[in-house]
Amino acid sequence: MKPVVLAGGSGSRLWPKSRAALPKQFLALTDENTMLQNTIGRLDGLQSEPAIYICNEAHRFLVAEQLRQQGRKHGGILLEPVGRNTAPAIALAALQAHTEGEDPVLLVLAADHLIKDNKAFHKAIQHANALAEQGKLVTFGIVPDSPHTGYGYIRRGEQLNHAETGFAVSQFVEKPDLETAEKYVANGDYFWNSGMFMFKASRYLQELEKFAPEMLKVCKEAISTESKDLDFVRVDAEIFATCPDDSVDYAVMEKTDDAAMVPLDAGWNDVGSWSSLWETSDNKDESGNVCVGDVMLTNTTNSYVNSEQRLIAVVGLDDVVVVETKDAILVANKHKVQDIKKVVNELKAQHRPEFEFHREVYRPWGSYDSIDNGERFQVKRITVNPGEKLSVQMHHHRAEHWIVVSGTAKVTNGDETFLVTENESTYIPIGIVHALENPGKVPLELIEVQSGSYLGEDDIVRFSDRYGRIEK
Repeated sequence: MKPVVLAGGSGSRLWPKSRAALPKQFLALTDENTMLQNTIGRLDGLQSEPAIYICNEAHRFLVAEQLRQQGRKHGGILLEPVGRNTAPAIALAALQAHTEGEDPVLLVLAADHLIKDNKAFHKAIQHANALAEQGKLVTFGIVPDSPHTGYGYIRRGEQLNHAETGFAVSQFVEKPDLETAEKYVANGDYFWNSGMFMFKASRYLQELEKFAPEMLKVCKEAISTESKDLDFVRVDAEIFATCPDDSVDYAVMEKTDDAAMVPLDAGWNDVGSWSSLWETSDNKDESGNVCVGDVMLTNTTNSYVNSEQRLIAVVGLDDVVVVETKDAILVANKHKVQDIKKVVNELKAQHRPEFEFHREVYRPWGSYDSIDNGERFQVKRITVNPGEKLSVQMHHHRAEHWIVVSGTAKVTNGDETFLVTENESTYIPIGIVHALENPGKVPLELIEVQSGSYLGEDDIVRFSDRYGRIEK
């Protein structure tokens, strides 16, 4: 069995925590681990090969770093040059698995789902694996605990074996209205569509060739010219951009005669909104509140309050969501959180940085936090991980002062290379080629003071970069 973890998506309804540069699958929303780390962690105890991960170019170092933090191996990190939905993404993974001369059963998982009961999940996987070995294309149907209108539904058909563990799929149903959803739940034959699948790589490719031949053709062409860069596998961007955009449900599962379903009752949730985080939390207080961080409540009930840095005090409210980050605060009615996407769309339309980045921005070498700024200056706190190095670069419009707070910096400043240690500083004039490196064993912390007529991140000319960020 080879897991395939789909780590794309923006998670816009979980703004301001989830943003384009750091979406929900890379956040720790339910415990100390991120959603991605929990996704692969819940497979511990099953016999499986290292997973294939699929993400976009901008998130590649997040995937690699979060795997490294837990000592996880991988079977490849495939980079999608553009998003083309789940069917092409899975096709790339199936083709990649086939290039190794094998035909594994693929367990396709989203990187941002919550599953509380790992034992029940493992048992369902074992049942699904048996059906997949028989050539079935299996989906997991979530046993519904409410008439949810935010999920698609699967109607089960005839039983496929004598253990009551697998069924033919009778029908895939779009997201229903409340009255219809109530009828589905009362009927007992309808299950939530989880978006998780199991099938042999060859069977998926066969069905894709039958129902979406152009999609398969483009994916084959794109991956035939793949290139490897560090841990990453890149496919041809121009070719892949011509690929049809479609989900695995529409492209294959709703058309194949071999669709099967295994019921899953394991505390599943797709964590699609702040209200779903409230619903699934096991840490509600006696008034039904979920509190994360520094929070004080008075006469407040059934609310979700999440503080990242500052004290949040809430008085006399019911059914609210309050989320604070370093640069934004969200206050919403808990039953209107789907409309957060409208805020995100407006931020994007106005080209505001809060759409894409947090105030603290993660880079493959570490992170930087913009702690103050004015008309002609900006102050950043920079962290460089041990052994990492920023690109060799220069700026046309700004000079920089670096003050080392902890650790040791190896600095290239024009023709000179020297060490700067704690409580020491150096100055980088405008137009001078420079580089910053951490040669030590502990994180390098420094304060950077930028001054000049333009301080945007696009005023960087890179001459060499170990992370492949130089545009050709």
